[in-house]
Amino acid sequence: MYLYAVRAVPTWLALGGGALATTILLTCCAVWISRKLHSGARAKWLGTRVVLPLVLAYCAYALLYLSGVNAKGTEVRAYYRSLHPILRVAVSTVILVDRDMVVTDVARSAGDYAHMGLPENRESMHYEQSDGYVHAVDLRTRGESWWRNWMVEGYFRAMGFSTLRHRGTEDHLHVGLPVH
Repeated sequence: MYLYAVRAVPTWLALGGGALATTILLTCCAVWISRKLHSGARAKWLGTRVVLPLVLAYCAYALLYLSGVNAKGTEVRAYYRSLHPILRVAVSTVILVDRDMVVTDVARSAGDYAHMGLPENRESMHYEQSDGYVHAVDLRTRGESWWRNWMVEGYFRAMGFSTLRHRGTEDHLHVGLPVH
């Protein structure tokens, strides 16, 4: 997120940079654990044969798949790939920790606002943006504990996303890429 939002690195290069940084960090952790267990596995082997394949597999999973358990309906799952890739990876990471997380909305059209009984929001990040991606997602907060919702919102804020907890049609957490 730092590379994308602060350094204005293109989406796919920023994701690659994040994957590289994650690989380096996890390799350092694996080497430290290896040394504590006295197995002495080498950093290069751990990094290239264990950690990098895991990071790449996770990124592919996060970019391509949203379980039906974590989507409000088939329409949300159908639009998941229209969500900005950096936001997809961030949402999938939360789902790793909170298996009950539900994505309630991704892409919208002008008619969706009328259907919800709301005035049209021409500035909505739920519309497809100039880069071809939707820059916002809504996550269910209803029925969840206050501390769980606080932690999820804190995670997204710490990662550099904009968040808004609101009750437009239903209590939810709106998460979006920061507007430049």
